[in-house]
Amino acid sequence: MVIITDEHCTGYAQTGHPEKPERVARAQLRLREPNGPPITWIEAAPAEDRAILRAHHAHHLHRLDEPDDFDADTPNFPGMADYARRSAGAALQALQSARTGATAFSLMRPPGHHAMADRAMGFCYLNNIAIAALEALATGVKRVAIFDFDVHHGNGTEAILLDRSGVALFSVHQSPCYPGTGRRNAGTNAFNYPVLPRTPRPEYRQVLARALEDLRRFQPELVAVSAGFDAYVHDPLAQETLEDEDFHWLGQELRQLGLPVFSLLEGGYSYDLPELILAYLLGLEGK
Repeated sequence: MVIITDEHCTGYAQTGHPEKPERVARAQLRLREPNGPPITWIEAAPAEDRAILRAHHAHHLHRLDEPDDFDADTPNFPGMADYARRSAGAALQALQSARTGATAFSLMRPPGHHAMADRAMGFCYLNNIAIAALEALATGVKRVAIFDFDVHHGNGTEAILLDRSGVALFSVHQSPCYPGTGRRNAGTNAFNYPVLPRTPRPEYRQVLARALEDLRRFQPELVAVSAGFDAYVHDPLAQETLEDEDFHWLGQELRQLGLPVFSLLEGGYSYDLPELILAYLLGLEGK
């Protein structure tokens, strides 16, 4: 198992903001415990403009260097451009590791799947999963599937990749919920599976399984996962019902696809996030 992370990604914070440094710091500590799984740790390196500009407008990159906040949820902290570049770079490193056969996970912040081509939003500054998917297509992969199980719809990923040949998005998310999108399929390649708040666990699993079956029929060569753990029953930002064993099951189901898979941390704001990540990774490893 390969985990890409960066000790410095915990270096920004806003009092009371749910996307806080402890999300990653505590997960790093948990995964480094002696009784944890064998892990190769890789330090994140910043993404180059060439890769970022496949997904984002040049003026958005310049905007990241300006001091003004993007919205109430998405402050522009000092050095945010560097934090965002490293998170995007970790996604590219996870892609590279997956192509060599490793179970690869980017344990980074900021997350990315709400970021649009031309603006930051929803705690997200660069769309890491879209950047990695477009890098894969540009470097020889013919068909890439994105599986997004974050409880919030990945509106930025959908908008950036809509109707692009060779890539398809499969998103399971709560609706109604932020950002209010994803109620139906979009274009030719964005497949959405909205679930109501407080959907019982067995029904939620059925929706996840249906999305994965549709993903399988797409016949991808590579699967990129927006791994958000906020459908957890105790997450403070949504109203869903999943438990840690559901994330373990989800990892197992992705493993059974028999394809290269890499995962990027998106949401997940409960105190139990480290245990949820560990359960998912053990499922991916078949343990």
